[in-house]
Amino acid sequence: MTDTSREPEPLTRQDRRFATAVTEFSSPAVCVVIGLAVVAWNSASGGADAAWAALAILLCAGVPMAYIAKGVKAGRWSDHHIGRREQRAIPLLVALGSVALASGLLILVSAPRQLIALVLSQLAGLLVVLMITRFWKVSIHCATAGGLLGVFLVLFGPWALLGIAPLAFIAWSRVVLDAHTWTQVAVGAGIGFLIGSTLFPLLA
Repeated sequence: MTDTSREPEPLTRQDRRFATAVTEFSSPAVCVVIGLAVVAWNSASGGADAAWAALAILLCAGVPMAYIAKGVKAGRWSDHHIGRREQRAIPLLVALGSVALASGLLILVSAPRQLIALVLSQLAGLLVVLMITRFWKVSIHCATAGGLLGVFLVLFGPWALLGIAPLAFIAWSRVVLDAHTWTQVAVGAGIGFLIGSTLFPLLA
């Protein structure tokens, strides 16, 4: 009997460059900035609202990424995506604290309700990812991008489902770069989408 099992074709240099570019441009920080900017634009009614959005971007994306970059430079983390699961707990806790601070400040200053809802949804997503990451390397890239897709579906309707294509590319990039398995990217995307499409409208 002929053995039909075959090793997957090795990734070409061009494909690897493309996958790396997709991974970099879809990093959790990038998705967080895009989500906050779009929601702020969709709900802002003045300059103060834009300032609250900038504060949210600083605390939800800037502070966590600065902490990770400092850790990579000091040799504490393997890379800026923190590819080793056992190294992810502390950066996730720092991100959790920073996003919680953003949530409290936005509520205190009566920022736009949608902006508060998005940051609280991000906080919930971080909690879920943190709990899972203690045992399993779920994809944070796909969780963040999936959450963004869920939020955009609530805001803009079925047209947002066109975002499934870039989400699929993000998942592909994480798998072919050996960062995750297909199960890990699928679960990450599903968790993010579920939180974005259910918790965000509930809070908004």
